[in-house]
Amino acid sequence: MMEGKPSAVPDPAVARYERVIMGIDPGTNVMGYAVLGVNGKKPELVVMGVLKLNGFESHYLRLHRIYERVSSLVAQYLPDELAIEAPFFGKNVQSMLKLGRAQGVAMAAALSRDIPIAEYAPLKIKQSVTGSGSASKERVANMLKYILSIPDERMPHLLDATDALAAALTHFYESGKPDIARGGGSWEKFLKDHPERVAPRRR
Repeated sequence: MMEGKPSAVPDPAVARYERVIMGIDPGTNVMGYAVLGVNGKKPELVVMGVLKLNGFESHYLRLHRIYERVSSLVAQYLPDELAIEAPFFGKNVQSMLKLGRAQGVAMAAALSRDIPIAEYAPLKIKQSVTGSGSASKERVANMLKYILSIPDERMPHLLDATDALAAALTHFYESGKPDIARGGGSWEKFLKDHPERVAPRRR
């Protein structure tokens, strides 16, 4: 599904999932979005698309449109969590400022609905999906197609959408790891919190 103004009525299709993760690839020209539905350990694509912002000359109008669109997507797909790609650091300060604002507005739209947010660097997302932090956008898209068994007709023309899907899938992977794997504590604490993972001693 590509650009088009969705209804704010919740999509009944998401009711069959135990968990819903939304991914956002922020941008001031094109914003990518995607929704993953999860049952158990199996993620699948619900929707992905883009919001084109080139028609708005004012930067502030673009920010307003981002807020409206993300709010509408949240109302439609009722995500449990939002994963968003963090802006990369570049030499153009003005571009970085605008991209940071776009990210902040998207985050504010989710926070207004009390949705938890996870932020991932582009390198982390590429590593999670392809195993390489230097992977191209095309390689990321192809890997997503393979992992999620996405048919050709559902693959978007603009890679901003697959970047958003990659952010959502990265969050699915990261949130499935024990805390120790994310640097969240000691091995001793992990064993204390998860005694069922300790194999009984042989006699």
